This record gives sequence, C-alpha cells and structure tokens, in this order.
Amino acid sequence: MVCDGEGSVQIISQRLARQKNGVRPFGVSLLVAGYDDNGPQLYQVDPSGSYFSWKASAIGKNVSNAKTFLEKRYTGDMELDDAVHTAILTLKEGFEGQISGKNIEIGIIGTDKKFRL
Repeated sequence: MVCDGEGSVQIISQRLARQKNGVRPFGVSLLVAGYDDNGPQLYQVDPSGSYFSWKASAIGKNVSNAKTFLEKRYTGDMELDDAVHTAILTLKEGFEGQISGKNIEIGIIGTDKKFRL
C-alpha cells in the first residue's frame, strides 16, 4: 500500500493498529515505512494493536536471526547501497533457496517521499 497524502508515518501506523474500533482485521504484523518531516520512519504494527518505532526490523520466519544480524550490521549513517545490501543479506538469514530478482523486491523511499521498487 502506498499513501500519497499528508500525515506522519506514526499517525498512519497508529490508525492501522486501531482499525475497526478495536478489531484488527489483518491478523498479521506489518512493517510500515515512510519518510515524513521527521525523516525516515519505520513502524511495526502487531495484531494486538500495538505499534513500535524501529531503526531497522524484521518479521516472519527466523525473525530472531534476522534481528540479531541487523543489530550487528545497521548503522544510522549507512549509504543507500549499503542499506540495500544489508537488507538482502538479512533476507538470506531466513531464506531457503536462491535469492534472485524473481523472488524478492526491495522498496526504497527517500527525501522526495516517492516509493519505488
């Protein structure tokens, strides 16, 4: 989902967490990424209605290995190429089989606030 409107990433995440007056229809965790007036933002929205802000995060299979890997590799001053490389290496932590352009997609959002794959 791509939102092209005004609003902070935190507010969008908060609204997703509180869908349908306390009933959360997704039943899954979501990572919500964006770029707003406060810079790059990443939130995790859980089925419980909780949401958390992260600098880097992972969800799904082998999440513990992926988060440990991110804790070792992530730095706040990473260049885009290094961040993409780190994301791909993190995916490899829990991926069975060969990673290629046919089975993963990398999304990027920057200061222009435009999302691209």
